[in-house]
Amino acid sequence: MNAPVPAAGQGGPGRDLADRTDIEHLVTVFYRRAFADPLIGPVFTDVARMDLDAHMPIMCDFWESVLFAAGRYRRNALAPHVALHRMAPLRAEHFARWLALWTLTVDGLFRGEKAELAKRQAERIAGSLQRRLGGRDASEYVTIRRREGGEQL
Repeated sequence: MNAPVPAAGQGGPGRDLADRTDIEHLVTVFYRRAFADPLIGPVFTDVARMDLDAHMPIMCDFWESVLFAAGRYRRNALAPHVALHRMAPLRAEHFARWLALWTLTVDGLFRGEKAELAKRQAERIAGSLQRRLGGRDASEYVTIRRREGGEQL
């Protein structure tokens, strides 16, 4: 899959994500790839039946909040994934492909501190969602419990 050539003023391997316009470009290119992907595309199109036009502003709000602390996203990101997981279980390979496509898209369009943050945060989000859907705590850190006598379990 080749990264599309960014239009002038819409990113590129030489500059970082800077604003909402950059986020819109990144999210649009990513979802085009995700919808076309043979593994995760059917999850979006056939299972979730996602209306991309309606979903795009929500995802842009999410990523603008994640990367620029914009405070625009005020939803529960876990809830739609729980509902989707009930319809068609989301497996490790779905999360791995989502993350690989996200990383490929970020790397094809942008370079810099915010681009690196976008990839790190995506990795954290994917891991957290995968753990939560598997019935585990969202944190990747495991707490060591102790028995009453102070002995570790």
